[in-house]
Amino acid sequence: MADLKNDAITSMDEDFAQWYTDIVKKAELIEYSGIKGCMIIRPFGYAIWEAIQKELDRRFKETGVENVYMPMFIPESLLNKEKDHVEGFAPEVAWVTMGGGETLQERLCVRPTSETLFCDLYSKIVGSYRDLPKVYNQWCSVVRWEKTTRPFLRSMEFLWQEGHTAHATEEEAQERTIQMLNVYADFAEEFLAIPMIKGRKTDKEKFAGANATYTMEALMHDGKALQSGTSHNFGDGFAHAFDIKYTDKNNKLQYVHQTSWGVSTRIIGAIIMVHGDNNGLVLPPMVAPTQVVIVPIRQQAEGVLETAAKIKTSLSDLRVKLDDSDRSPGWKFAEHEMHGVPVRIEIGPKDIQENHAVVARRDTGEKTVVSLDELENYVRELLKTIQKDMLERARKHRDAHTYEATNLEEMTEIAANKPGFIKAMWCGERECEDALKEKVGVTSRCMPFEQEKISENCVCCGKKAKSMVYWGKAY
Repeated sequence: MADLKNDAITSMDEDFAQWYTDIVKKAELIEYSGIKGCMIIRPFGYAIWEAIQKELDRRFKETGVENVYMPMFIPESLLNKEKDHVEGFAPEVAWVTMGGGETLQERLCVRPTSETLFCDLYSKIVGSYRDLPKVYNQWCSVVRWEKTTRPFLRSMEFLWQEGHTAHATEEEAQERTIQMLNVYADFAEEFLAIPMIKGRKTDKEKFAGANATYTMEALMHDGKALQSGTSHNFGDGFAHAFDIKYTDKNNKLQYVHQTSWGVSTRIIGAIIMVHGDNNGLVLPPMVAPTQVVIVPIRQQAEGVLETAAKIKTSLSDLRVKLDDSDRSPGWKFAEHEMHGVPVRIEIGPKDIQENHAVVARRDTGEKTVVSLDELENYVRELLKTIQKDMLERARKHRDAHTYEATNLEEMTEIAANKPGFIKAMWCGERECEDALKEKVGVTSRCMPFEQEKISENCVCCGKKAKSMVYWGKAY
């Protein structure tokens, strides 16, 4: 591995953006490609994505989701069928105009998202109420021609999953929309140890072509918000545009109601920025590619590697690695800290003589001497404890950096001096939302499901408020 000195990582308090860049490079998550804005996801970074994909896919299928795969290209005529949708994505679309050395008769869009493809499919395969619901998902990459990029958080091509469903009724579509948002939020909390704020986006921030967009928002260590997953209720707008009809039980033609929902590799950025420290990644045990690393001390000494191998065998149902490379123990410690391995076991000749090992936690740095007779059970319980503690630590950080404002002066002062979420009331008018972005530098993150009354009046105009909103600066 390259330079592993901890002082080679920029301190997060000194320059958080540079700290983030240092981590993604030095932890070998990505490498920059020859195409600006496109990243190469290296094996370690991809292993994290595979863990996310495997767990999310399992949870999806428990709710009846089926996986499919759609084409990468979308004909321009198909993209243009839904006016709001195409206008929303037009600035980010990449176009293919030639193929095999010949100019194409119709431009092809490289998918920025696949609503139009799924709608075209549903118009062909849905004819009766017996054909519904269709609950499909695909794992793929999409392309959005971004001007400003940052690894995982915003790139021209990224990996994600996109679910697209069709239902007989408005009620079924709304139920699925909220169900999938809850699947995401539960996954983030239970698997990634990241607490989320769930709620509805304002009309300004909703997905192009949607009736309503719901989001889960996480707070990063630097106090900025990250939209970490969204779920959209399309109503029957796309169905009208694409003529997706079915015959109901009374033999009457009806339009379907649709949803869409997605999580991308951006969530890896959230893991880095919520849990990481100045020594590198700190990975929750559930998502860590390696949960336990065993580092032999003086491994050439008699019995050391044999004992280390026995420990590995006793923990074989976990993701465990025995590092018997010819590097020094100190180098190995730094490497595995950089990679965020949750638990490190150190074993040497003296430890073997005294029938114990040293167990180190990545999240706190705490070291404990543990009897070899108790080591297996201790490590298993410790992994559960680390997972729980990391979630609680992230929740405490979020709550400690969530503030309330009742007027514009308060909000301006908080936004300037206290990075984090700001809870404040809103009248519901677009003019006030725009004014807060211009004057205070914050955007609406969501109208949370759990509403509170911070005051009676809008934080911006002073008129009667309709909703409490989480506001903040965001990635």
